[in-house]
Amino acid sequence: MSTTTIEFATEFSQFPAGRYRSDGPFPGEAFRDDLLEPRLREFDVVVVNLEGAMGYGSSFLEEAFGGLVRQGKFTAEALHKKLRFRSEEDPSLIDEVWLYIDAVQS
Repeated sequence: MSTTTIEFATEFSQFPAGRYRSDGPFPGEAFRDDLLEPRLREFDVVVVNLEGAMGYGSSFLEEAFGGLVRQGKFTAEALHKKLRFRSEEDPSLIDEVWLYIDAVQS
């Protein structure tokens, strides 16, 4: 089984913000489309290390993660098998991400 880790703060940004590309340089849409989805397609398991960013807005998280299901790219069930998260700084962040993924009706 192939596994990769996305080091969020160094591979994407320490300052994620917004939902859409029009919202600024580091929105959820860009993270999802440019980094997360390609890795999910290439690897069996993707670990997203959320450490090191200066906070995550709900619109960013919903678009980046919930958007995978909403847009029909993956089912929530598939994401539960493929996605792992690391966030010792704020463990509740992981629960929040799963809420966005599971709230979307695929």
